[in-house]
Order: sequence, then structure tokens, then C-alpha cells
Amino acid sequence: MKAELLDGAPNSSLAVCHKSGWIQNESFVQWCHHILSNAKPTKDDPVILVLDGHYSHTRIVELLELARVNGAHIVCLPPHCTHKMQLLDVAFMLPFKTYYAQAIEQWLKQNAGRVVTHYQVGMLLGEAFNKGATVAVATNGFRNIGLYPCNRHIFSDFEFQEVSRNTHEASDHSSEALPNRLDDANTSQPRPGSSSINGPKTSQN
Repeated sequence: MKAELLDGAPNSSLAVCHKSGWIQNESFVQWCHHILSNAKPTKDDPVILVLDGHYSHTRIVELLELARVNGAHIVCLPPHCTHKMQLLDVAFMLPFKTYYAQAIEQWLKQNAGRVVTHYQVGMLLGEAFNKGATVAVATNGFRNIGLYPCNRHIFSDFEFQEVSRNTHEASDHSSEALPNRLDDANTSQPRPGSSSINGPKTSQN
């Protein structure tokens, strides 16, 4: 990891790399340390760290202990819901990608005959991030995903009906292997308070 790769990147950026090209458990824990050091939660003033539903997020013991000690409550989104419930997907990525493309286009115009390399990425990304990461984008994003103010009706009834219909169609092909009271099993209620978002501040990955 070369320091010059961060030239022009957003302030307080963290950059790590791994020879595999993929994020590893150690890198993810580093990221969480970085997030918590900026959010500064405490047990009396906690934060909610919202992650997608990848299984690894709940299987890193060091991460879970880090969150527990620092007053961070980890919430993993259900499968196939990030398009409506993940703040970055819903609110931030579209303007960010638009500004990033514009920054690249402008740089190419100003540097005729050259190509963008990884040494310009930090600068171009920083320019796009500063334009896209606004209070208005964050505020509208939290509202649109129903995280704050809390809105339990982000998903329409027909979306649940579609899932239910597909589930029953699948069960028709293997009804002999299923319990007789399948309908009763599907009507179980969520745990009390499982939808409550009251109290802590919120952070999103």
C-alpha cells in the first residue's frame, strides 16, 4: 500500500490492501475500528452499525467484541432487501458515480494524451465524494429507507405477497417433505422490538 495512492482522497480516508484482491476479516475489523474512532460511540451514547446480510459480518468474534465494548449495535439487513434498505445503495451511490464519471471526464480533457491510473483515483474519488456526500443526501437517504424516521411500511404489501406466492409454489413440489401446518409456521410474528430503531445514533456501511 503506497501512501501516494491516497493523494487527494477524502480527509481521514483509510486504505488497506491484500494480495488476494478481496477484503479479509482483518481488513474489515480495521475498517470498523476506523468508523468507530470517528463516530465515537459509548455505551451511554451508542450507534447502530448497519451492514448487509453477508454471513461473515456475524462470524468475526473480534468484530463482535469490538462493537460490544464500544457501544455499537450491529444490524444486518435481511437477504434481498439492500436495494430498499441500504443507505449507500438507495441514496449515495448514484450521485457519487455521476460525479466520479464527471471528474474523470474533466481530468482527461485537462490531460490530453494521458490515461487515468490508480495514482489519480484517490484525487478523483475525493472530488466526487465531497460533492455527493452531503447532509441533504444523507437525510433523504435515511428517510427513504425508513431507518430514520422509522417507517415499517417501506415494503408494500404486494411485495410480501409475491414472496409468499413463490414460497407456496416451491412447496407444492415437495409437499410430502413438509409439515402439515406449514401455513401456521409461516405466520410466526417477529420478536418484540425487532423493528425498533429508537434511541441510538446510526451509521451505515
